[in-house]
Amino acid sequence: MSQNKLYVVALTIVATLGGLLFGYDTAVISGAEKSIQAYLIESQGLSTLIHGLTTSSALIGCIIGGLASGVFASKFGRKRTLMLAAILFFLSALGSGFPEFLFFQRGEPSIGLLLVFNFYRIIGGMGVGLASAVCPMYIGEIAPAKIRGQLVSLNQFAIIFGMLVVYFVNWGIANGQTLEWINNIGWRRMFLSETIPAGLFGILLFFVPETPRYLSLSNRNEEALKILTRINGPKIAGDILEEIKGSLKHHASRKLFSFGRKVIIIGVLLSVFQQFVGINVALYYAPRIFESMGAAKDASLMQTVIMGIVNVIFTVVAIFTVDKWGRKPLLIVGSAGMALGMFAISALAFMQVIGIGTLVFIIIYTASFMMSWGPITWVLISEIFPNKVRGKAVAVAVAAQWAANYFISSTYPAMMEFSGGFTYGFYGLMSILSLLFVWKMVPETKGKTLEEMEQLWEK
Repeated sequence: MSQNKLYVVALTIVATLGGLLFGYDTAVISGAEKSIQAYLIESQGLSTLIHGLTTSSALIGCIIGGLASGVFASKFGRKRTLMLAAILFFLSALGSGFPEFLFFQRGEPSIGLLLVFNFYRIIGGMGVGLASAVCPMYIGEIAPAKIRGQLVSLNQFAIIFGMLVVYFVNWGIANGQTLEWINNIGWRRMFLSETIPAGLFGILLFFVPETPRYLSLSNRNEEALKILTRINGPKIAGDILEEIKGSLKHHASRKLFSFGRKVIIIGVLLSVFQQFVGINVALYYAPRIFESMGAAKDASLMQTVIMGIVNVIFTVVAIFTVDKWGRKPLLIVGSAGMALGMFAISALAFMQVIGIGTLVFIIIYTASFMMSWGPITWVLISEIFPNKVRGKAVAVAVAAQWAANYFISSTYPAMMEFSGGFTYGFYGLMSILSLLFVWKMVPETKGKTLEEMEQLWEK
């Protein structure tokens, strides 16, 4: 049995590389965005709005990838969809680091070069969108029931760990270098560094199987049985296959609102609030926020690394407490902590007080998010929808999440230009609204089977 567990863990580690790349690609822009602003935007006399749109352009791809994930995973399989994501990550890393390839002269920024850079970032975003939906799906379908929750949670850990890794990489590239070197060469190396995990992910995927559920869905039951036997042992593999075949036989496609609008609205609002509280502003613009407090370039990147370590620690807290304390208590506590952090930062910004206090409150804010809304939103989205509409409903919720992410991230520079205090106050208000939403509308799912959740919505 230990060999089976080792095999499942090995498959999970390969799949979570997709989560790591999700985090890596999302956060790599944090160290490069000021250089991109100097090299591609200010040199053309373009506005802060264009800067915000460029920084967030990958999110357009995330929306596309999220919407397409269900179709690709159903038609081509989970494994091939992850392979496609790996290719997109690799191409995006190369193109973002050297957007001049084929059509432009290096060292001569232009509007055309800016558009090509955004194109490559959108390609990477499509990889993120696919990975964000299909990595948890692959792990969930390959894992034995008893350890499925823990293994799926590892994907969220991998996302945050990928962000931490790229914070270290960005800091290591910029450390000790001149601003001119960073603005001309350093930002390129930050993007190119992603080719290493993307290449590793693509190679390792050749050595993992397709999921038994997809194989059974494709009438490849003998292959499915072989994989189930290796994972679960010969005694119960046949029983599991019969359950899968039975669920597929009785599966009937249902319209999105078959169980009413409330469950879809709750799923979408969970996704939207996860972004409207402003977390990706802290992740994308962390070095800029710290520099605005008076930190030097190197110091601001180091403070970002500290924040990344805090993120990892508190994500682990969520993994070990979500099945003990429940989803709702963690979300409510997290919302309260985020509101405290953001309102405090807002007050400090209005008073123009710069100091260690701001760093402390950013850490309180991000820690509160990572122990609650970060991982638990994904847990709820995976379990709150009834079986018969889950595929469609998850696609809608994931697309809404990336759309909200794009809106919040792209408007941040213009909002900050208007008022820093107002901007952080807005995210604090969203944290309060998220608390009220969870308290009033979100059901507790701890200990409930998926079938019990379905009965809840049928009532």
